[in-house]
Amino acid sequence: MNGRNLFCTGAAAAAFASLLSVPAGSAWAQGQPDLAGTWMLVSSVTEKDGVRTDQYGPGATGALSLDPAGRFMLTIIGPNLPRFASGSRASGSADENRAVVAGSIAMVGTYAVNPADKTLTFKVERATFPNWDGTEQKRLLSEVSQDELKYVTPTASSGGVGTVTWRRAR
Repeated sequence: MNGRNLFCTGAAAAAFASLLSVPAGSAWAQGQPDLAGTWMLVSSVTEKDGVRTDQYGPGATGALSLDPAGRFMLTIIGPNLPRFASGSRASGSADENRAVVAGSIAMVGTYAVNPADKTLTFKVERATFPNWDGTEQKRLLSEVSQDELKYVTPTASSGGVGTVTWRRAR
């Protein structure tokens, strides 16, 4: 994450404060959580100017893969992406391309967990939001258990504060 993204809004500060009260039954109580595995998207909610929205639309699907060696892949795809009239993904119209960019995100790279400050940092090698290429994206872990992973993005790529919830794939 670059220095500009470290400044917190009031909502981000409130979200960070909630990290101080992680339940005793969480993985944090037992030490560093084992996040390695595959996680399926439950929700991705953004709060901006006091308005909460489902960032990719209700029914979005996604997967987060965190391997034991420290590599990750993350994909979220909204439910209402348009079919391309041309039939070719390389020939989408401006409106079709805009809808796909607004309705999805994908990135790959490495990750690190810091139990001391309860953060998950994605070291992004490449992303469908190119502004993140080569950056570190720090997420504030607000819930970690064997089956649930929830983090806060103080500066979401679409603006506002994002909260993303994942459930471990079985």
